[in-house]
Amino acid sequence: MLDLKLTNARIRTVDDDRPFATVLGIAAGRVLGLDEEVADLPARRTVDCGGAVVVPGFGDAHNHMAWFGQSLAELELETVSTLDALYDAVARAAATLPEDTWIVGSGYDDALLGAHPDRHGLDRAGGGRPVWLKHRSGHMCTVSSAVLRQAGIDTAVSDTAAADPDGGVIVRDGAGAPTGLLQERAQELVTALVMPYPVTELADALARASRVYASEGLTHVVEAGIGRGLIGRTPVEAAAYQLARDRGELLPRVELMVAADNMHPLGGHADDGIDTGIDLGLRTGFGDDRLRLGPMKIWLDGSLIGRTAAVTEPLCGHGHGVYQNSPEEMRALVVAAHRAGWRVAAHAIGDDAVDVALEAFAEAQRALPRPDVRHRIEHAGVVRPDQLPRIAEAGLVPVPQPRFLYALGDGMAAAVGPERVPWLYRHRSFLDHGLRVPGSSDRPVAPGAPLLGMESMVERVTASGTVLAADERVSAEQALRAYTMDAAWASHDEHRRGSLTPGKLADLVVLDRDPVDTAEEGIGTIRVLATLVGGECVHGADVLDGLT
Repeated sequence: MLDLKLTNARIRTVDDDRPFATVLGIAAGRVLGLDEEVADLPARRTVDCGGAVVVPGFGDAHNHMAWFGQSLAELELETVSTLDALYDAVARAAATLPEDTWIVGSGYDDALLGAHPDRHGLDRAGGGRPVWLKHRSGHMCTVSSAVLRQAGIDTAVSDTAAADPDGGVIVRDGAGAPTGLLQERAQELVTALVMPYPVTELADALARASRVYASEGLTHVVEAGIGRGLIGRTPVEAAAYQLARDRGELLPRVELMVAADNMHPLGGHADDGIDTGIDLGLRTGFGDDRLRLGPMKIWLDGSLIGRTAAVTEPLCGHGHGVYQNSPEEMRALVVAAHRAGWRVAAHAIGDDAVDVALEAFAEAQRALPRPDVRHRIEHAGVVRPDQLPRIAEAGLVPVPQPRFLYALGDGMAAAVGPERVPWLYRHRSFLDHGLRVPGSSDRPVAPGAPLLGMESMVERVTASGTVLAADERVSAEQALRAYTMDAAWASHDEHRRGSLTPGKLADLVVLDRDPVDTAEEGIGTIRVLATLVGGECVHGADVLDGLT
């Protein structure tokens, strides 16, 4: 007896042995069979899909779920296009709040605004309240004078200004006074004032994010950095995911990257070789198919749009970028995490940071060979031609974000200059070197809908209509594979998800059009009709009811 049978469907299985089907049967949360294997079996529920398209559930190999969920309850600035409009938005929020209440906004883009907001403008708009506006990159923020003072930053002009924190920059004007802009780890001076967030608040944020993810067809996501550190919300952040799961509100499967800031000496037996890690020696793979630990996240450099990516040649009008810690310290972290059994995800956007990552992974494998470990280079935003074969030889997984090309591409191109544009957020070159590239978004830095990401893989068009590195385009079929099978493979999960193969988890998406056959109409305009995780409908139940 099947739990659910889908009939009259156009099924793209993403399984090379059987790429197409019209009938799919589900039992006990898994795909039981296709077409003749299940056509005559009874089912508790049968849905006539009416020719709708069914594909495997989408994965996002790099996103920030808690951050995104929190941003949904904050002042939305992503669509604000002028500084005056931004200050007006802050002023409207201030009019509804008590005098000492923080105003928190998310997603502003200085490239769109023409400049960063400054503390004086925020002081006026916020009426002297603490104002904290987060840049869409997550690598910088702008705050009002009240926040600077609470963070211990002197707002007066001074010839003896306090030194920048390690791995961060307190931006100052020509007279030496802080502008309110804080880059990279300087942001921790502010986050220390508001964190840790309560677990219940984070669980609520995850529930908000989950509903959005389900509506976009996401059935598995990798949270790119929990706990202490640049992106973390609380040292006990995993508890928020557990609480959301216990409530039944964590809809996609989630793999948690643990930020390297959580690593510490463990004091285990010398024979174990696990000198450094997290408590109890937990590592990648601990958990189950709904919630488990993924890679150790190690930040190397900054961001390209923030002009803090570590590059070998200066960015246009800027320097060589910022390292979060010294390259020697970060190489040691990579080796320690590797020895402790972790898969490692090294945040490396600039080509110089990619060099550091390659050297660190090579050193780790020399210290303790681990075949097919699938260490990752997160973003791999600027990759020189000579680095491509080295990445392939090391068996690494590059994790670029295709929707950056549309949302941020014009600014990135201006940052690197025309000679380096072909190196930006590659895809075709990785495939040509035998690498697998999972789909990912870095949401909320860029929109996270997988169909939009696929569209950018195929088109590589910026918001201004410019095509960035046309030679890096891939086919719509390859784009679909990136968000399904390759996303699963990057997590060592290809045996249980990523394709609609009998025996695998019944994670699938029902679409109104085929993302492969209708690519010329714009993949991003395809509608998600329903999303199923383990055979259970988490979005579009009314649509399935209408088809039954």
